[in-house]
Order: sequence, then C-alpha cells, then structure tokens
Amino acid sequence: MRTALVRTPGPRRARAQHEAYVEVLAGAGFAIRRLAPVGDGDDAVFVGDTAVVCGDRAVLARPGAPERAAEVAGTAEALGDLGLEVRTLDGACVMEGGDVLQTADALYVGRSARTDDEALCLLPPLLPARRVVGVKVAGVPHLRSAMAALPDGSLLGVPDLIDTSGLPGLRVAPEPSGAAVVALGGDHLLLAAGAPRTAALLRADGWRVTTVDIGEFEARDGTVGRLSLLV
Repeated sequence: MRTALVRTPGPRRARAQHEAYVEVLAGAGFAIRRLAPVGDGDDAVFVGDTAVVCGDRAVLARPGAPERAAEVAGTAEALGDLGLEVRTLDGACVMEGGDVLQTADALYVGRSARTDDEALCLLPPLLPARRVVGVKVAGVPHLRSAMAALPDGSLLGVPDLIDTSGLPGLRVAPEPSGAAVVALGGDHLLLAAGAPRTAALLRADGWRVTTVDIGEFEARDGTVGRLSLLV
C-alpha cells in the first residue's frame, strides 16, 4: 500500500493551497469551522478521516494510529456542537472516514489497512438508512482515494486499485487523482488540479467542475475529500 511520502511537502506552499481549498468551500456556500491543531502530526489536516457523517448522525473513526485519537476527540466535540447525534464503534476495530463512500442508498466501505472487517460489521446498525457494501482496496490508503460517488449515484474510480466485483457500473477515471471528488451541491464538483482529464470528462457530461491545487497534500496521499468533513 502506498503510504510512504512521495516527497516532503513544503509548509508555506501547503498553507497557501489549504487556504485556496477553504475558499472554494466557502464560495460554494459552506460555513467554515476550523478545528484547533492537534499535536505535531502532519495527518491532522486530513479531518475527513475522523468521522462519517450521514444525515443528522455521525460515527466517529477509530484510527489505527494512537496519535490520531486526539483528532477524533476534537471532531466529536465540533459535531456535537452542530447538533449531530455522535456515535462510536465498539470493540477493537479500526476505521477511518476516508474508507467510507456514500451514495443515496449505500455505504461503500473500504477493506483496507485503515479499516477492518469488524468495523464493516458494526456500521450497519449505526447507519441503518443505507446498505453497507465492503470493497477490497489495494495500492492506496483508503477507498476514497480510488473511488468517488457523483451526486447522481454513479461511481467513478480506478479499477486496478479496488475489487470491482460488487460495484454497479464503475466508470474509469482517466487518472488516479480523478478518483477523488467532493460534491459541493447541485451539479458542482470539486477535483484536484492534478486530474485535468477527469475534469474535462465530467464537464463534457454536464457537471460544473472546480479544481484546486493540493499537490503538497497529495505528497502525503491526501485527496480533496480528506481535507474536510462536510456536514
């Protein structure tokens, strides 16, 4: 699995890219809430890993890395302040939000080094409104690094990185970074600037696409979805 740094990110450039990303979300109508920095871990910026939000309920992640537990606590407080019902996973399972991809009627859950089969079994009673489908992942840290769900329910991804046997009509993303998409509302999608062919494909299909440079975060296997938690 690709977990090693591609290169060392530059802090100044990373901050600028993060601000540009936040501006896109604000411009799309999202109210921005910034969480306090946690420890010295570089992964704390990937707030999308820390919970799964489904309607008015949130399920907190159970990261395998102990140092990320404080990140989850900060997310739990913020979600509670927003009035969401916050639930936790029992047992000794591991799960990260980057492995949970939602459509209107399903949760596709990555079976990866970051999310195990125990978590897959515990999610259905916590989020009963959607059926849970396990998807084996290889070559990337999370499912949402290899597959995206568009607002119309269609799936876009990289077949070489996931088990496609249980996936209905997966469309192939022209480049790996195009497999990560954030729905901004209506027909508006956000993609990384490193996926120009995917952006062109989606525009040709009638989607309104905004791209943002997150190259410094992609150096740590980051995606547009891992940098935020949309509620």
